[in-house]
Amino acid sequence: MATEIGGNMIVRLFYALLTLALSAAVAFFVYQNVFGPDTNYPFKLGLDLSGGSHLVYEADTSEINPDEVSELMDVLRVVIERRINIFGVSEPIVQVESSSMVSDAQKQRLVVELPGVTDVSQAVAEIGRTPLLEFKLIDEEALAAAIALESINIEGVSVTPSEDPVDPYTNTGLTGRYLQSAQLQFAGQAGAGGISNEPIVAITWNAEGAALFEEITGNNTGKRLAIFLDGEEISSPRINERISGGQAVISGGFTPDEARDLAQNLNFGALPVPIELVSTQTIGATLGSEVLEKGMLAGAVGFALVMMFMLLWYRLPGLVAVVALLTYVFVMLALFQLIPVVLTAAGLAGFILTIGMAVDANVLVFERMKEELRDGKSSREAATIGFKRAWSAIRDGNVTSLLSAVILFWFGTSMVKGFALVFGIGVIVSMLSALLITRTLLVALPDKKRSDGLLGRLYESGLGK
Repeated sequence: MATEIGGNMIVRLFYALLTLALSAAVAFFVYQNVFGPDTNYPFKLGLDLSGGSHLVYEADTSEINPDEVSELMDVLRVVIERRINIFGVSEPIVQVESSSMVSDAQKQRLVVELPGVTDVSQAVAEIGRTPLLEFKLIDEEALAAAIALESINIEGVSVTPSEDPVDPYTNTGLTGRYLQSAQLQFAGQAGAGGISNEPIVAITWNAEGAALFEEITGNNTGKRLAIFLDGEEISSPRINERISGGQAVISGGFTPDEARDLAQNLNFGALPVPIELVSTQTIGATLGSEVLEKGMLAGAVGFALVMMFMLLWYRLPGLVAVVALLTYVFVMLALFQLIPVVLTAAGLAGFILTIGMAVDANVLVFERMKEELRDGKSSREAATIGFKRAWSAIRDGNVTSLLSAVILFWFGTSMVKGFALVFGIGVIVSMLSALLITRTLLVALPDKKRSDGLLGRLYESGLGK
């Protein structure tokens, strides 16, 4: 029996030390990425904390089949994201929002956040521009030479060609202004060639484009025709024959998703839904920095007060709760860096709120432990029973909070979603920290009665009230 008790003690001590080691590792990870020379996982700050431009566009979906609105809005989002990425904006956010008000025609809005961009007119011009869709013939020999030269330079050997390299791409004059439409089809459909059920992209030209396309394909059979969108090559099908009639098929072993993406890219010459700029807002970097500093100060003060309360009121168990709370904070910060979560002022408020909520489970457990200690139970037995008796209340409280976060995220605007996401993650992590970290550390402490030595007196003063 003594050997068994000793073995259990070693196991409990091992798990406690492992928990502390993992907590220290997470804390070190956060420290390195905050204060280290090279930050691989920086915090992703929202517009209200970093400064920039906030644009809201309203889409006109009155002439669109309601069943197609969702898909077209998603295409619109991808179009705008592509334009902004080429613009060079760091960490842009583009998201679709539906009006929460019940009306005859539900409003669809596109919210665009551009951190660091304070020239709204420049941002609006970039988003509203017409993208360049080009078709270029490929010189296979020149392309192979360019690829070989690039691979040598990548390996660290700098090679200067004896003469100017030949551009492997030749302009054909065929651009997106001649393209009428591009659609995902499957071979076997009316007018679609290729292997049965193979995903393909069917394109249709206007009259002028059809004549130009026929000339290009007739004079360059066997060559590849590269398709460029805003200077980026998105496909390079081979010309198998002269193509007349203003219609063509692009095939090449696509998956349905790849073919759909290609069709969408080809249609980027025009926005799928008309949009109108309804509001703009510019937030200066100085204001964002001030909000961030005040938020961090509020979090630090709130955290210090919570720790002080737990230590003064619960003594030794309170110290265990403080360790669990510190681990909770470091885990949350690590998740912010790894997911990464876009931290806004509302999200920062949600995080500060969850710091106070993180000790709720500990308080419920400690109050149950009081009752067991009064009945003469030892500290370890009181902790085990206390956790069992408090579990139902902890579960119900956290589930209701989590449901609230889900509802806010589902129906809220971008600002509310930032709060709901951080709040929901905090609820889950705080519950796990209480159930895993606090319990592991409490049961690893020496098993004492209320008045058994110093530890017993600490338990008595903290939980024996």
